[in-house]
This record gives sequence, C-alpha cells and structure tokens, in this order.
Amino acid sequence: MDDIADPRHSQPADIADLLVAYLEQMGVEYVFGVPGGAIEPLYNAIARSSRRGGIRHVLARHEAGAAFMADGYARETGKIGVCCSTSGPGATNLITGVACAYDNNIPMLVITGQPALPAFGKYPLQESSCTGINTLGMFRHCTLYNSLVSHPKQLETKLVTALQRAIRAPRGPSHLTVPVDVFRSPCSRGTPSYNLEQLLAPSSMVDDDAITELRDMLAEAQNVVLLIGGGCGEAIGSILQFAALKGTPLVTTPDGKGLVNPRHPLFRGVFGFGGHETADAALRDKAVDLILAIGANMGEWNSGGWSDSLLNERLVHIDESEENLSRTPMARLHVRGRILSVFSRLVEHLHHQQKTDNFEYARQRASREHKVDQHDPHQLLSAPEKYQSDATPLKPQRLMRELGQLFPPTTRFLADTGNSVSWAVHYLHPGIDRRVGERRLGGGGRKITPGLRRTDGGWLRVTMNFAAMGWAIGGAIGTAIANRRQPVVCITGDGSMLMNGQEISVAVAERLAVVFIVLNDQSLGMVRHGQRLAGAEQIGCDLPPSDFAALARALGADAYTIRSPHDLTNLNIAAICARKGPTLLDVLIDPDEEPPMNVRMRVLTNTL
Repeated sequence: MDDIADPRHSQPADIADLLVAYLEQMGVEYVFGVPGGAIEPLYNAIARSSRRGGIRHVLARHEAGAAFMADGYARETGKIGVCCSTSGPGATNLITGVACAYDNNIPMLVITGQPALPAFGKYPLQESSCTGINTLGMFRHCTLYNSLVSHPKQLETKLVTALQRAIRAPRGPSHLTVPVDVFRSPCSRGTPSYNLEQLLAPSSMVDDDAITELRDMLAEAQNVVLLIGGGCGEAIGSILQFAALKGTPLVTTPDGKGLVNPRHPLFRGVFGFGGHETADAALRDKAVDLILAIGANMGEWNSGGWSDSLLNERLVHIDESEENLSRTPMARLHVRGRILSVFSRLVEHLHHQQKTDNFEYARQRASREHKVDQHDPHQLLSAPEKYQSDATPLKPQRLMRELGQLFPPTTRFLADTGNSVSWAVHYLHPGIDRRVGERRLGGGGRKITPGLRRTDGGWLRVTMNFAAMGWAIGGAIGTAIANRRQPVVCITGDGSMLMNGQEISVAVAERLAVVFIVLNDQSLGMVRHGQRLAGAEQIGCDLPPSDFAALARALGADAYTIRSPHDLTNLNIAAICARKGPTLLDVLIDPDEEPPMNVRMRVLTNTL
C-alpha cells in the first residue's frame, strides 16, 4: 500500500516529526532505544521516516544498552549517536550509558519522554518531571546540555543548541526531555528552519601564537616524543605524517592505541593502564627535550596514574578541550585548537623546511620508507613466553595473540572494562595489513559526511574514566550496525556478560556478524586480582560456573566453547565473519594469570 492510500501516512506533521526531520538532515541512520507511552509520538515519527527510507529504530533490551549502542555508532561513523527512552525508569536506565559517553567525549543526543504537562504533580505513571523523580536533574551531571522542552516553539532552538554542544569540543551527550503532549503538538511547517550543515560545521580555529612558539621549540629540540590520545582520531593521518617527517617516536594512551598500527617503525608502545615498559622508558628518557601530548585527557588510565614521567616541564599539551588542558598546569606550553588544523600547519611547515634541501629530504624519506615494516610489536610484551604458550586452560596472552592473527586487519576490536581491556591493550595486535599507504601505518579515514565531525575510531576501541562494565557489548552492536562491511569483535568478561549479555539478542534480530569473546574465569577478574595484589580480603568476586555458549544459543546466536589453543585455531573464522548473525566464543581462560594492571594498583595503594 502506498503512502497516499494509507491514512497512517497522511497525518499532519507534529513536533516529533520535526525532530526526526533534523536527524535525517544530519544523516543519522539509526536511533537506539526502548519505547513506552510517554515517548510514543517520537516512535510514530521514526516509523513514518523508516517507511520512506529514512531513520530506523533499533530495539535494545535495556536502555543502558541503547546508550552503549549509540556510543559505538558514533565512534564508527563520526555522526552523533542518538538514543531514547520513555519517562521514569526508562530514563534512569539510560544514565549509566550516557555518563560513560560524557566521560569519554562521545557526541550523543539523548531524548526522553515525559507525561503530559497538565499531569505534572498529579502522580501520573512513571512521572519524572520536577514534581516527580526528577530525571532532568539527574542528567544535569552527565550531559553538556540538558533541558525540558515545555512548549512546541522551543524545540528547534533547544535542539540546535543541544546538537552544537554535543558535537563541538569538548564533545559529549546532550539531553532533551519532551512531554508527550508537546511531542504531539502540530507543527506549522514540516521542514526544519535551520541548515545544520552550516551550524554544525567543525571549527578550524587554532592559537596562532602558540603554534609559532611550538615551531620554535621543535626547531631547538633534539629529541621529541609524541603521546597520541584517544582524541586524535580525526587528525591521526597528519600526526603520523608529522612523526615520519621528524623521525619522532610514537607512544599512545590506552584509548589511542587503536589509532596506530603497532608495527609502525616509530611505535614504542602504550603508556598507562595495561601499557608497556618501553613506552614508559621513552618518556622517562632524560635525552628527550619535548613530549607532545595530543588529544589526551590526562585521566588516571591514560596518564599512567598521573606519572611524573609524563607530567613534567617537558610537556606540551595539544587539545581542543579547555577542560583537558586545565589538567596539565605544569606543561611548558598549551596549544589550543582543532588538532587536525594544528598538525596540518606543522606538517606544511616541515615540508617547506625540508624541501629547501631536496637531496637530504629525499634521502631521509627513502630511509623511512625502507624501514617501514621492521618494528616487531612482540618486543613490547611483558611475558612473551605466555604469548606463545600451548597450555590448557588457555592463557589470556595466547588468546590475544590468536585473535590478532585469526581476524582480518580491518576488524574493529572493542575491549570491555575489566581484565579484558588490560589484556587487549598490552597483548592484542592486529593482523598484518599488506596494503600500502597511510592506513598501513595506522591512519586513514573514510568518506566524511559534510557538516559532521570527522573521525576514525581505530582498530581497538576502549572506554576510559567512567569505565562501565558491559559497554563493549552494546558498543560492538552499534559499531556493526554502522558498518556491516567489517568484522566486529567484542572482548568482554563473564561479569560484563552477566550484566549486559541480553543485548546479544539485538545482534540476532539485526543479523549482525559480531563475534563476542567471553573471557570466562568464573570471577570478576579485575576485582579478584586487585584484592590479591593489595592484600585485601577475597570477597564478592567469585562467580558460579556459567555456560555462556548455551546462553548464546538460547538467544539465537552460534556459539563455541574454547578450552585450548587448538580449539581456537580450528575455528573457521572466515565463515564466522561471513555469517548473518552473531557468534559467541566462551573461552575458559587460566584464572590465575595476573593481568597487566600495575598502574591501577599503584594509584589505589597511594590513595587508600
């Protein structure tokens, strides 16, 4: 039945349709959420959009999962992630995922419903207004913009403001809560008043004086090290070009590791949680004149527990977020501005400088290209013998080795909070990519949607700071929905799976080829090892034996139980990646292997 014949399609537009029209204008393809009475008009508008080939709704199994999916979608596409819920408990369930996005600078639009305005204060079902369980007040602490749309004429202005705050640095979630009667209000015009392509275009503003000063410092410095943080996604190509031109060693934070190929000849490892001694040594080296920290928020995990190896007078902090820069008062120089613009100017200056001596420039370039594949990331490992171990139960170090070798180099890996992220940051390396060019050395981008943030999430994605358990489960689903062409692997623990594992059902419904790797050690592993290392009581960390393969099959996924390296290497990974649906690997790992978590233990020891 066509749109004209179906009366459902000929309804006059309402405010909910206008909101959806703005999302369509931005190129948003999916909204993640769980429906309910207070937000029904928005769902009606999404349904109308979907029928005309527009936005699709993805039904999460829990609202926190919806926020995690929106997070994964935003990291993969560079667009804003959108999640929604009804009022009351639907809104409060969203908060953990929204707070996680807030602490990781993920652009997100959060939409919640409210009962009708005349019902405020009368105890309607799931009231969450200022006269009930005030969810607007709760979201105030984990969003950049937070407002009640109390009149239809407020929607456009508040929506545009919310989007601007979410997308521009410092990025993060914005929240709008809309009463059901406001959503249903007729819209005088069916099309948006504002052109978001212009309003949301990324700014290229930089501090010119600071760049000039940085150029002078670089000209005088003999030894420079780059610390690449998770905020460098958009600019990673220019940063790597700068490093190649200068011959500058590269160190990454845990959330920046996925932006650089560990086989890059200048890579010296990860600094911070789960990191490598080689990275710490590169920063401690007294011969180093300058440390350029780029796009790093200087939280506990990516500053090595606020290590003085990094936070000293040699530091130059480059970031577009004033909040991040405020955490490094000891830095010799702060360079404010869009990181891509900063490094585009530095690279242009280096090209001009080096081409004054064409012979020397050509010799240096030939030398760099000759050495491009000589770095062996295995040299970074703290226990290389376990990386090769054939022992049963399977060593988690060996598991990381196999995951890197079995899956294609274009795989998106997401490592969950807990031991999963420490094992992945230290031991996981992607397969060798035989292609030449920028992507081979860790950079590379994708087609950019005009007016939206440019980004590249990298091959490894982690969540820092707030570090919600189960983030990677929803995040992997959002990633796979955003890009069905590349394999997506979620590395998670048994504790996280027991919290959020029901979201596998979403991957089944959406026919997503996500591979869920469960590190099954029958415990909350990071808690268990942390208690033991701190000499604390062993309490509240043990889990009963759980058959996660059986659970996955019950939800409609394929599943395998992995007890040995042989079980893992015998899998047909190509078939698993080609399958139109998820696969779970229940990996029984050695529970006594101590994860690389020295940074966390040092901080706990110094502060408790």
